[in-house]
Amino acid sequence: MGDAIGQVLSFGVGVALSPIPIIAVVLMLGTPRARANGPAFVLGWIVGLAIVGTIVLVAAGSADATQGSQPADWVGVLKIVLGVLVLLVAVRQWRGRPRAGEQSAMPKWMRAIDTFTPMRSLAIAVALSGINPKNLLLTVGAAAAIASTGSSTGQEAVALAVFVLIGTLGVGAPVVIYFALGQRATRILDELKTWMAANNSAIMAVLCLVIGAKLIGDGISGLA
Repeated sequence: MGDAIGQVLSFGVGVALSPIPIIAVVLMLGTPRARANGPAFVLGWIVGLAIVGTIVLVAAGSADATQGSQPADWVGVLKIVLGVLVLLVAVRQWRGRPRAGEQSAMPKWMRAIDTFTPMRSLAIAVALSGINPKNLLLTVGAAAAIASTGSSTGQEAVALAVFVLIGTLGVGAPVVIYFALGQRATRILDELKTWMAANNSAIMAVLCLVIGAKLIGDGISGLA
C-alpha cells in the first residue's frame, strides 16, 4: 500500500494547486451564502475526483494493469501519453500568461458567484475537479499508477482516498480558514485570491511541466 500511496502524492499536489477553483471558493466565501456554498463546493470537488478515480481504477483492473509484479506495458504507454498532454497544457498556460501590467482573464461564470445556490456550487466543483482537462489528466495518471502497483482492492481504495484528500487541500483550506477565523479570515483570503489571480498561468505552467516530465520519465522507466 505504501507504494500505491507514494505514487499519488505528486498527482494530488498537482490537483490541489488549482488557482481558478481556489479563487472561486474564496469568492464564494464573500457572499451571503458562504456558510452553505463553501462546504458544498468542497464536497463537489471530492465527489468529482472520487468518481473519475474510481472509474479509472475499475477500468485499469479489468485491463490487467500489472504483469506479474511489474506494471503492464500499456500503463507505461499511457503515462507517456498523459505526460505529453500535460506538457502541452504547460506550454499553453505559459504562452497565455498575462504580460506585465495585465490581469489574468477569469472565467465568465465567476461573475455570477453571488447568485450561486449550494447545488450549483456543488455541480461547478464536480465539473472543475473531474472534467477540467488538467485535473482529469492528473486523476487518470494517479489512478493508473495505483492500479499498476498490484495492490489489493482495499489498498487501492486507501491510496485513492489519500489522493482525493491531498487534491482537496487547495479548495478546502480557504473554507477551513473562513470557519476557524471568522471575520479575521477576510484579509488572508483576499491576499490569497489576489496572489492566485496574478500568478495563475505561471503556477499552472510550472506545475504541469514538472508533473508532465515525471509522467514521461515513469512511463519510459516502466517500458524499459
